[in-house]
Amino acid sequence: MDIRRFKDCSILVIGDLMIDAYLWGEVERISPEAPVQVVEVKSEDTTLGGAGNVINNLVALGAKVSAVGIVGADPDGVLLCEKLRASGVGIDGVVQEAQRCTTRKTRIIAAHQHVLRLDRETRREISAENRGAMLRAVTERLPACDVVMVSDYGKGVVTKALVSETTRMAKSLGKTSIADPKGLDFKKYAGITVLTPNKKEASAAAGMEIHTESDLVAAGNRILHTVEIDSLLVTCGKEGMVVFERNESPYVIHAEARQVFDVSGAGDTVAAVLGLALAAGAPLKQAASLANTAAGIVVGKVGTATVSPAELSAALESRQDPVRRKERQVSELAALSRELKRQGQRVVFTNGCFDLLHAGHIRLFAASKQLGDVLVVAIDDDAAVAALKGPGRPVLKATERVRMLSALDSIDYVVVFASGQLDFLIQTLQPAVLTKGSNYTSQRVYGHEQVEKIGGRVVLIPVVDDISSSRIIDGIKNNRPS
Repeated sequence: MDIRRFKDCSILVIGDLMIDAYLWGEVERISPEAPVQVVEVKSEDTTLGGAGNVINNLVALGAKVSAVGIVGADPDGVLLCEKLRASGVGIDGVVQEAQRCTTRKTRIIAAHQHVLRLDRETRREISAENRGAMLRAVTERLPACDVVMVSDYGKGVVTKALVSETTRMAKSLGKTSIADPKGLDFKKYAGITVLTPNKKEASAAAGMEIHTESDLVAAGNRILHTVEIDSLLVTCGKEGMVVFERNESPYVIHAEARQVFDVSGAGDTVAAVLGLALAAGAPLKQAASLANTAAGIVVGKVGTATVSPAELSAALESRQDPVRRKERQVSELAALSRELKRQGQRVVFTNGCFDLLHAGHIRLFAASKQLGDVLVVAIDDDAAVAALKGPGRPVLKATERVRMLSALDSIDYVVVFASGQLDFLIQTLQPAVLTKGSNYTSQRVYGHEQVEKIGGRVVLIPVVDDISSSRIIDGIKNNRPS
């Protein structure tokens, strides 16, 4: 699957638009007024939630997106539209309803734990007038879209009549439709091409408990044969997902092993990537497999997160090349750092070009790992190496350097960084130890002030042999052994 095609895809998203708010803080005491934690708020932020998170995922992957939904005549409604507009999303189909509040979910997170969620919402079904306005927007935008996606969070926006008319139009135009369902009655989604419930939702809709794989198959087949849909994708969390298609055996896709930090929003990522892959021409099973990979990435982040093309490409490459599973993108480091600290792991950090791996590098990594629990190695990208080392460098591209370093038992994670990103890496990881070879001095080690400021230390690993990649390369050029 060539994910570069995603930028050529146009998706129409219909559903419950909402604001996700996050209050990040620390807990150090119990309230004297009641036996509850006192959260000292350190920061807060807001992002698009619900159908908006589906949109966020689509935009992050380069798609062109139009939104159809309802907001209230309130500050959150204004904020939501501003965020959509800033993302380049078409919002002519977003209808304002004066008697409705814009849905806001506020999550309070302390010590990397989800403490509490506060919901402000209306579940009342939208008026016939506003449903008509939404359908007019769908009628105008559907012909230019590749796929229509329905994101139902049960807030009264996605009605049976809205789904019925939308699927009728989609079928008449030969468009694929996808729905992420809510509630017990899946007949509401009759006419949809692909329905994407999670296992709990599938269990409730099928009217049976799902304990085993055979239970899941029975439930999936029951839904497929009682609801007028073409296919069914049941997501099963850490167990992966299962594709059901008419007249075919169920297709099981196993989840990829990753640390799980937060599962919120993973279903939105699945729906978004599934829709984009289908829009780009992938068959359903391949599209579902790609969506499974994307979900594995976002559960490794805190909050309702998205996946980038670079992260998805890297994950696909690591699947083909297991040695590269230690590679992390710069954008993944914040969540990784939080989780390692939660586990009480001491992070050791070192960086360099590492162009042609030699014995001195091996000693540096082995000695560095002895100073802590987790060793993170950052390598300069190809452009930075060329700027630092001159013409003809790097000898080995970043992908090959990552592969070599990932094969070493002493290294836990490898990240490629661009010129100017080293400060951000150190600030994000906040390592307990920063290491370099003893051919440096502590004051010459870049980032030593940042590390020492947070209580970390710089350790110089003794350089025993006078060896370097540059010297090895010169020796090869001059036919002189190093």
